[in-house]
Parts: sequence; C-alpha cells; structure tokens
Amino acid sequence: MIFIRNYILHLLYKNFLKPILFLLDPEFIHDRMTISGRLLGSNAFTRFLTSIFFSYTHPALEQEILGIKFKNPIGLAAGFDKDAYLPGILPSVGFGFTEVGTITGKPCEGNPKPRLWRLKNSKSLVVYYGLKNDGCEEISKRLKNQKFSIPVITSIGKTNSKETMEEKKGIADYLKAYKAFLDIGQVFDINISCPNAFGGLPFSDPKKLDNLLSQIDKIPSKKPILLKMPPDLKDGELDEILKVVSKHKVSGFICSNLTKDRKKSERKITDKFIPDHGGLSGKLVEDLANEQIAKIYQKTKGKYVIIGLGGVFSAEDAYKKIKLGASLIQLITGMIFEGPQLISEINFGLVRLLKKDGFKNISRAIGTAFSS
Repeated sequence: MIFIRNYILHLLYKNFLKPILFLLDPEFIHDRMTISGRLLGSNAFTRFLTSIFFSYTHPALEQEILGIKFKNPIGLAAGFDKDAYLPGILPSVGFGFTEVGTITGKPCEGNPKPRLWRLKNSKSLVVYYGLKNDGCEEISKRLKNQKFSIPVITSIGKTNSKETMEEKKGIADYLKAYKAFLDIGQVFDINISCPNAFGGLPFSDPKKLDNLLSQIDKIPSKKPILLKMPPDLKDGELDEILKVVSKHKVSGFICSNLTKDRKKSERKITDKFIPDHGGLSGKLVEDLANEQIAKIYQKTKGKYVIIGLGGVFSAEDAYKKIKLGASLIQLITGMIFEGPQLISEINFGLVRLLKKDGFKNISRAIGTAFSS
C-alpha cells in the first residue's frame, strides 16, 4: 500500500503540480510552501491528514545517535525553514529530524533578489540567499515554548554584514545566536561554510575556527555540536580542520554545504543559463559531498557522527552516503524536484536495501563501503 500511495503521489507531482510550480519564481514558491506548511502544522487534524499521505515508519530505520532517538535517518536540511516555522508539520511529511536556520545574531535580509534559480536539466539549484533570517532573538521567542516530536538541529551562523567581517565581531555574533538557543532544540550546527556572505568563509581558516570553538567551549551546554563543512576543501585543508576539531567539543560534521566551484561541476552542468554568483546544490554537489563524507569517516575511523547531504534524489542516493559513513541524511533540492512524497519513498526504499544486504538496522550499514 505504501508503494502504491507513493507512486500515485509521485505521478501527480511530476505530471501536474511540478510543471506549474516550475513556471513560477522559485523564491515565491518557496515562500508559499512555507506558509502552507505553517498552516498545516498549526493543528492536530491537518497534521494527521498530512501524515496519511506522507508518513512511513519501520523499526529498521530507528537509531539512537548522540543520545537522541531518530525515528528515521532523513531530515530537512538548513536553508529551507530559515525562520523555524515548520517543525510542527515536518514529522507528518515523514521527516525523522529537521534543521532550522541558519540563524544569525541579528536579523538579516540576505542578498538582493533574484537569489534562487532552478537548473532543471542539472537537477540542481543556484542559491544566493545570503543567510536571510529573522535573527536569533525573534526565532528563539517563536520556538521557546514549542514541543518537538522530532529532533531539531539549530544552525548558527554570523550575520551577513560588513560589521561581522572582523574576527572578534564575527565570533561575538555566533555566540549571541548560540546562547539564544541553549535551551531550544537538541543539536547545534555551527555553519562555517555559507558561500554567499560578506568576507567569504573566514571560519574555515583553522586558526579562526580554533578561536571560535574555544569561545563556544566556554559556554556551559550538554547539547552536541556539529560543524557544517564547505565541500571545496583540499585534503590538507580538511586535515587542518580535523586537527582543530579534535581539541574541542565537536561531535560531528554535516557534509556538505553549497559549492561555488563551477569548474568541478561544469561537466555536469547541462543548463544553458547559470548565474556566475551563488552556490550550487543538488546533483552538482553530490560527488563532492560523498567524497568528503568518505574522507572524514576514514581519516577519523568513524569517530564522528556525519550527516550527509547533497544530491539525494532516491533511496539509493541516501544509502550510498550511509555506506560511505553518514549516520543521517538531509535534503532539500531532491524534494523540490521529486515532490514531498520523496521522504517516504527514500525511507521505504532504505528498508528494502537493508533487507537485500542483510542488515537488521540502518546503523549496521554505516561505513560498510570500507569493510573488508
């Protein structure tokens, strides 16, 4: 029944809804979807109704990671629910966890429009939002008294402005956002890799990252911390970051953020028009993300939790990342191109793939690409 339901929803999205949505401005559609999700998540009846169409559970997908229970390994990545309006509806859509933000110390309007483009042939997006969000004070008030039925990761970044380009001010901005969410959500994600902000990626520099993490270490908190990684790091740069991280209270990595490197992706770009600014998501970053997942898993011998994202359009895409070392998976672009039933399709497909390989639980498959 689940397979038939998902197949019908897939056909409806592909043949009727998607052609209409893709005629309209992508940011306009994103905003409308956020409003719709907010309304659907506002009461128990619409949440239940949504779950009938999209939810799927199976014991083989359940895990406990960092002391937190996950019903399934598929989460919504940061960048979609920028202002944290959607945690209420996402469990009904089938997600096992979500990430809100990125949230900054001050409200941020982001970069000038247009700032979102679809690459229809390449199955990717060009994203140039520039950390648009309502700021840590407003968003923390919004979430403070909410109860979440799935784990919530809070993505923290520095405000996209000239004021935060100086290192001390940038760190202060991170810390302001960090402190605002000490009692909200289950996990922190420190975003050091937004490619669309003033000053580039200053905290991917090992020395500056060390200074940032040293200040975060001073703030009492039992919440796990993950680091959102840029995908374009060279081997030596990755090694330096891993060396810094080993000295601090970091539990894992999210691999990876958007890529700005057109040269590495140009063979796969089949669209005629592509803006020369903004970061690339989806299939154009998939290989870079998979390579980074594998490197971190192998270099650290599985010590850290890894969340994999980038180009997840199917159960096979997700399973590949898991076998390379990811414990959890995130997506956005795949859902936009394939439809909201994709989450259920992936979870249903993962159970099938696990059975095929003889694994009783998803945790048994993590890193098996390197098993002898």
